Amino acid sequence: MTNSESKPAQKDPHIPESKPAQSPLRQQRRLEKYPYALARYVGQAVAYAAFVALLGYFATAPVYSPVDPEAAMIKLSFIHVGQRKVECRKMSPEEIARLPPNMRLTLDCPRERLPVLVELELDGKLLLRRELVASGLSHDRASSIYQKFVVAPGRHVVTARLRDSARREGFDYTRSTEVELKPRQNFVVDFRAEAGGFIFH
Repeated sequence: MTNSESKPAQKDPHIPESKPAQSPLRQQRRLEKYPYALARYVGQAVAYAAFVALLGYFATAPVYSPVDPEAAMIKLSFIHVGQRKVECRKMSPEEIARLPPNMRLTLDCPRERLPVLVELELDGKLLLRRELVASGLSHDRASSIYQKFVVAPGRHVVTARLRDSARREGFDYTRSTEVELKPRQNFVVDFRAEAGGFIFH
């Protein structure tokens, strides 16, 4: 290369490059988008303001209570294990001999429990009739219930029934009581087989 040949001019890294001028068509398109973008931002602002106002209203509005504050309440709540679905069977000597020494028992007792049938009446009107399936993967654990009933204060007759056996009709436990319910009183219907059945308190 001779000295007469010109070298390409090098760019100064400290001087920013100028951007190419946009075409008039492209500028027009950008200007056309501005109204739509502005409308979108305004719409979002209005939506946010309405949401904040709604939160403020519910924060200061009177509390909604679906239950009469002067009403009484009956609570049916208990945990109970039903009887075995299949009765224990006495094993024969041959069956016992086939078992490992550490598992040799004289009785074969399947673990599955029967469902518990419960009824609750108020003044002769049926409030609840439900079959409570035994809990556990093998249905070998207790059945349970927790149910609330809002009732008017005053004198009432409460009747509770329960069946935990394999009988087809009737109930194994029944109890009825007349009670004077006061406003905002909680009347609990419990069940304890070891105490004789239903307990009202």
